[in-house]
Amino acid sequence: MFRSFVPVSTALLVGAAAFTMAARAGSATPDVSLPAPLPDVHTVHGAPVDTAVFAGGCFWGIEAVFEHVKGVQSAVSGYAGGHTAAPSYEDVSSGSTGHAEAVRVVYDPAVVSYGQLLQVFFSVAHDPTQLNHQGPDHGTQYRSAIFFRNADQQAAAEAYVKQLTTAKIFRAPIVTQIVPLTTFNLAEGYHQDYMAHHPDQPYIVYNDAPKVEHLKKQFPALYQ
Repeated sequence: MFRSFVPVSTALLVGAAAFTMAARAGSATPDVSLPAPLPDVHTVHGAPVDTAVFAGGCFWGIEAVFEHVKGVQSAVSGYAGGHTAAPSYEDVSSGSTGHAEAVRVVYDPAVVSYGQLLQVFFSVAHDPTQLNHQGPDHGTQYRSAIFFRNADQQAAAEAYVKQLTTAKIFRAPIVTQIVPLTTFNLAEGYHQDYMAHHPDQPYIVYNDAPKVEHLKKQFPALYQ
């Protein structure tokens, strides 16, 4: 779905709200946070900062969620997982590049662990049971994916998916891809900090602002 940057009709707003409610149908209860990952990854080779890359629908909401997590130094929107070099938003929206809308998170592992980022990702940032779509957005560019940078991140992500599956947290299977990060292409400037710049945009109000509110409610110690 190619998102419009102009005001939308009331009918579309109602539809977006319905999609948002339907999106949570296969997920865990939004008022209950998921269990902490076991094992966790608190640091990687003693690095002062580390990087994680996640995809799960429109990058506006994913970025906004992680920007409100303590220990996150930056969260930027971009494109990952595809075969087209230097893709544009229009290229990715066509669904032909193989890229997903993704967010690169730079964080301080002494403040927030990779496992806690995974917990936030699966709890409030998106619904990991939706295949190649997220709420009102459809296409492989909106797939759920974790792009790992090293073996530690891969092991942690795979273990957490297994943990959640075994515990039967979700009513439908988790479809999140766990794949190596090859490239990350920064999205256009107008996509960066989109929610902060457009808090009243209808898409943000109905699809992304609630994610940040769930973060605040479920993870008060992590919220900033």
